[in-house]
Amino acid sequence: MASVYQFLTSKEISPRGWIKRQLEIQAEGLCGNLDKVWPDVRDSQWIGGDREGWERVPYWLDGFIPLAYLLDDEDLKARAQRYVDHILAFQEADGWICPNGDTPRAEYDIWAVHLIAKVLTVYYDCTRDERIPEVLYRIWKNFYELLITDGITVRKWGQFRWFEGFIALIRLKEWYSDEAWIGDLAKRLKETGTNYDEYMESWKTPLHKWTLYTHVVNMAMMLKSEAVSCDLLGEAYTDLAERYYSLLMKYNGMPTGCFTGDECLSGLSPIQGTELCGVVELMYSFEWLYAHTGDKKWAERLETVAFNALPATISDDMWAHQYDQMSNQIDCNPMRGNPHFNTNNKDSHVFGLEPNYGCCTSNFGQGWPKLALSSFMRTRDGLLCAVPVPVSVSTEWKGVPVQVTLDTAYPFRNSFTYRVKAEKKTGMKLRIRIPSFVKELTVNGERVSKRNQLVFGGFEAGETVITVGYGFEAKLEARPYQLYTARYGSLLFALPISYEVKMKEYVREGVERKAPYCDYYYKGTSDWNYGYASRTLTVEERDGEDGIPFSSHAPSLVLHAELSHIDWGLLERFENVCAKVPRSRRALDGPQPMVLYPYGCAKLRMTELPIVKKNG
Repeated sequence: MASVYQFLTSKEISPRGWIKRQLEIQAEGLCGNLDKVWPDVRDSQWIGGDREGWERVPYWLDGFIPLAYLLDDEDLKARAQRYVDHILAFQEADGWICPNGDTPRAEYDIWAVHLIAKVLTVYYDCTRDERIPEVLYRIWKNFYELLITDGITVRKWGQFRWFEGFIALIRLKEWYSDEAWIGDLAKRLKETGTNYDEYMESWKTPLHKWTLYTHVVNMAMMLKSEAVSCDLLGEAYTDLAERYYSLLMKYNGMPTGCFTGDECLSGLSPIQGTELCGVVELMYSFEWLYAHTGDKKWAERLETVAFNALPATISDDMWAHQYDQMSNQIDCNPMRGNPHFNTNNKDSHVFGLEPNYGCCTSNFGQGWPKLALSSFMRTRDGLLCAVPVPVSVSTEWKGVPVQVTLDTAYPFRNSFTYRVKAEKKTGMKLRIRIPSFVKELTVNGERVSKRNQLVFGGFEAGETVITVGYGFEAKLEARPYQLYTARYGSLLFALPISYEVKMKEYVREGVERKAPYCDYYYKGTSDWNYGYASRTLTVEERDGEDGIPFSSHAPSLVLHAELSHIDWGLLERFENVCAKVPRSRRALDGPQPMVLYPYGCAKLRMTELPIVKKNG
């Protein structure tokens, strides 16, 4: 089936409010400065240097380009264009574009071809650069010719990510609709790519070994494979993603909507982590799945991951990030001896420049910009608010200029003000997705029956104002091992752990860690061994004091709960990892009033807690 909704571009969407501030912090932090401080981007083979010439520059550009154009920042745009100009200038005569150097093409992992083609599609959407259609044509025609003559080999990452190139191929088919080879290439990619159905049984139990078929980032990307490929392949959409996602969550799910993977699927334990690349790629898959299907479950899941897992694993100033985040994370110092992670190193949970491995360093930047670009989508009869973050949309509906502006502090507040400005009366409809967890719904101050969507139309010339309000319930939700998490709307809450931070500056393998782009060790300094003494949760709205949307020091929304100490204990042979489950659930003292922070604000935290057994 054809996609139900269509993405808008940075030429139509402008960020406002907290999402704009989040993008500004990102631009001021690591993502906005990698080309200045990190050799794998600054000195990459992609721009004539001698550092990595595979995925890292494309990964970085995939977030840096939309960041630059959403903020309309001339310096950022000029730096993005410098990279793109160099990449285009050194495209070879036959269309090959990757800097494989002395590596024969047949031995070069062609995953980078898929990735750079996707990046150039993003660049075209932001700029409408007239060079891009021909460049992409030459890339893919060369790829096709090499594929049918065995000039390249589909293997490793390219085999497991065969569908990623379809994002560019879809656009190519729109530009060159008469080119039959595009459809043939699509079929060959699927035929030579991995069939994930063959590996589903291996997702049920952690293998404790590194494999491509349980790799968490592959799992996250895989979910959109049918959505991005079925139209070009001429196949029916079967909601394969739901079958995959349900299985992954049943056996590896986290309360954030992610599945564990440190680095491969790791089961249901709250002390197993998930990789930051997996977080942003999961968001991107959900964005495509919602656009293609119109099924609101994908948009709800997108909210949960974006508002919890993404901010949790990045420092407030976005100069440092983790490779792995854990639901129950009491310390972020390197582990002594062997790590408890399945296939990651002992420093994977440390906040830093490139803990464990540098893919997340370059890739995490796509998360917030692409969320902003998915906030509103085009429908057959107008516009849809898909994820209600504050943005302004400027577009046309049947020749009439229309602007739709949303002002909101959601997910920290539950009120929304939409302003629709039209130069003339227009038949455009504005649709607003309503989450399933909304308990009460108001429109312009009046309570209305709960529904999946609100639909407004018949806008007169001038400005129309629509106010919407949500009512939520704060509640505990059951997790495996008889543990519970606190949730309010799309936000997950955790008990924050106070901590001390030690800054580590050093050089390793020629890469300098120097403040602010160095490593930071977070050592917990407050008690964490608690359980819920009551199911009662109350909500408090606070004034954010530091201008950081997901502030770890001054969150603008908290929950109040009653907790009691319990004998939890540490994981055997570890001094800074809590046990998977508590040794005892018996209360050691009476209920104590405690404040829970949004999960994304609590860098050290206990998220999955038991309900305590009372004494006596």
